[in-house]
Amino acid sequence: MLKLSENPPMVPPSVRTVSDLQGRWWVAHTYPRAEKVFAFGMLSRGIGYFLPLIERIRVWGGRKRQVLTPLFPSYVFFCGTDQDRYEAMTTNRVVQAIEVFDQAALLAELGFIEQALAGKAVLDPYPFAAVGRRCRVTAGPLEGMEGVVVQRDKVARLVLEVSILGQGASVEIDADLLEAVD
Repeated sequence: MLKLSENPPMVPPSVRTVSDLQGRWWVAHTYPRAEKVFAFGMLSRGIGYFLPLIERIRVWGGRKRQVLTPLFPSYVFFCGTDQDRYEAMTTNRVVQAIEVFDQAALLAELGFIEQALAGKAVLDPYPFAAVGRRCRVTAGPLEGMEGVVVQRDKVARLVLEVSILGQGASVEIDADLLEAVD
């Protein structure tokens, strides 16, 4: 686990904002939990990228720790030439590079995300743990429990069902402790 100060920057230090990056944009679909390593690889190769990171509280060994996690797990946005795309693929961290057909729209959307992060807005991945979605608790005393999200504010309200009775009970839980069940 990286200390907060050891995480890669969201954009290379040589640029101020995402809009300063030059070249064609792609979306790197990385292997699971390889986003930060991929970003460090892009940084060392001088290739522009955008990796939006959000602060989360994780529980390990009964202790709460503050970590930076990708806003979009398994995805990093990068830009450059066709040679830069080839270099990105040679990192062995990418499943595929997704071509972006509407470059201007993507750049505008990334700019909004960057602006929200710079303004210290609290971002929450969506539709992860969306109302109506079946989720599993990943840590804490309720770990392994499954239910359906019925309310979503600062905390999620998870309904634990007893289907044979047609009834259930609801529990409030931090949305960071939920993962979607397929």
